[in-house]
Amino acid sequence: MTRGDKILVVLLVVASLFSFWLVKEINSKIDSRYISIQVNGEEYERLRFATSDEPEHYELETQFGRNLVEIGRDYVRVIEADCPDKLDVLQGAITRPGQVIVCLPNRMIIEIRGEAPNGPVIDDTVR
Repeated sequence: MTRGDKILVVLLVVASLFSFWLVKEINSKIDSRYISIQVNGEEYERLRFATSDEPEHYELETQFGRNLVEIGRDYVRVIEADCPDKLDVLQGAITRPGQVIVCLPNRMIIEIRGEAPNGPVIDDTVR
């Protein structure tokens, strides 16, 4: 390996480490997560995470059915539902933006969403 090859390898390693750091910094700027509850394809309610250590409960009763949602500091889960299979209850808690809980019989979707301070973060592949 020549001296030029070694310099090229070092530059590639530094560039890759910088890109990992940059992605981490961009993702850490998502500071305003919220819970989106959608019923029958339309947003029904936007909720914030609990501010205390004690979880909060939100009862969702629509023409399609009833779900009891538990909201903690950094998680959301369904603890009761009147649907026959109860897959939404069995799924457990979700904690990160993009994760969803779905109850098909009640036509309900719970999703954690994140908003960046200056709008959505768009990567180069979307532009």
